[in-house]
Amino acid sequence: MGQSSCKVPIITHNENEQANLWNQIYSKETKKQSIPVTPAWQLNERMYGELQGLNKQETAERYGKELVHGWRRSYDIPPPNGESLEMCSKRAVAYFREHIEPQLQSGKHVMVAAHGNSLRSIIMYLDKLTSQEVINLELSTGIPLLYIYKEGRFMKRGSPVGPTEAGVYAYTETLALYRQELDEMSQRTS
Repeated sequence: MGQSSCKVPIITHNENEQANLWNQIYSKETKKQSIPVTPAWQLNERMYGELQGLNKQETAERYGKELVHGWRRSYDIPPPNGESLEMCSKRAVAYFREHIEPQLQSGKHVMVAAHGNSLRSIIMYLDKLTSQEVINLELSTGIPLLYIYKEGRFMKRGSPVGPTEAGVYAYTETLALYRQELDEMSQRTS
């Protein structure tokens, strides 16, 4: 993908100015033409309802530490007037299946830029994770995950550092091959 001159469309959340900044991306390979960006509210962060805007300490003082922890780390329990991870997952995965998957099936490359909970939801779908596995999944901010769509299946390139931690994923063909070789060697020695 890094050596290709094709434009890779970007699908992003539309909560704030960050989505507009994606519109200003240019590429030397495409002779400074802008890359298409599609904002999608379905990829917005989970809505925390009455917890929105409060820090963890204020929230714990108001509702109790255990209750807040349950809201933040459960799959199906929403905070007051907010969304559970399950509710966020329904909209994010539905969007992925209806709008992104058809592009991949037609052979297009797509980059998705979104918030942690909507990305966790999509990863849950792609990797067939359980609700317990997805609530323990930690994603590193700004570290890309690369999935290949081939023969109707999604394959993660590279391997995570641990079962609940995102790893570093390479985009150039040379680095991707090197990373794949390292992963295969690691699997043989474990």
